[in-house]
Amino acid sequence: MSNIGRLLDIESIRLDESVDDWRAAITCAGGLLERQGAISDEYTRAMIAGVEENGPYIVVAPGFAFAHARPSEAVHRTAMSWVRLAHPVEFGHASNDPVTLVVALSAKDQKEHLQAMRQLATLLASPGTRTTLDRAATPEEVLALLTEDAPASRPGAAATGSASSSTAEAAPAAPAEPAPAVTEAATEPATEPVTESRNKILTVCGNGLGTSLFLKNTLEQVLDRWGWSPYLTVEATDTISARGKAKEADVILTSGEIARALGDVGVPVKVIENFTSTTELDAAMRELYDV
Repeated sequence: MSNIGRLLDIESIRLDESVDDWRAAITCAGGLLERQGAISDEYTRAMIAGVEENGPYIVVAPGFAFAHARPSEAVHRTAMSWVRLAHPVEFGHASNDPVTLVVALSAKDQKEHLQAMRQLATLLASPGTRTTLDRAATPEEVLALLTEDAPASRPGAAATGSASSSTAEAAPAAPAEPAPAVTEAATEPATEPVTESRNKILTVCGNGLGTSLFLKNTLEQVLDRWGWSPYLTVEATDTISARGKAKEADVILTSGEIARALGDVGVPVKVIENFTSTTELDAAMRELYDV
């Protein structure tokens, strides 16, 4: 059984659910986890509160929201739910709205779900796979698509469906250690340029265990393709930890909402719109490292 199959079961998949707004969409996804005994209703409220406090940072790709909150006593076991909406709803994201798919995660700790998240991110990065999932007629079909021949994490040099073949062919040569310095022009907002590479990149979300993992996985695919993985470490973390760890890193990659919450942390902060797009991450890395 794949890692996704260990966290997601038939009873936690709903297709073509009708909801009025984004709160109802998260409530629906959380309710599936509640009925499976994975969480209490307190966790569902926490997922909603996270968006109210931080904005729609959980909308990590066009039409896709990944709802989650911090591990707490409200989580009884690590699990996932899958809700495909009958009608799209607005979360307030500038580029990825409207949302038609909401996946909720309840994480008991910071590690148990990592492999499943990497597999899910890789699957959803493929436009063909996403289209097939959107057309699936039954929960059984969705589960089969997600668990049969699930791709391994860190797929290496193989390009995903979201990357262009020209990008994959034009990968830059591996740098001599340490990696090149980050250029000042690539920052959002502008900060002082990094003079020496610290060989680390932080991917940041509100909780450090959900959307930041999607971004980490996609970035690692790009680094693998380039041959840069031995030279750069990618760490997924939360907003609070990111402020303390910022000066250990070359750059922070995150959403627009989290970038505004972080403010000036002393290193460049780059906003990524689609956390599953290797094409966008490839372009961002070329800009940041001036390659």
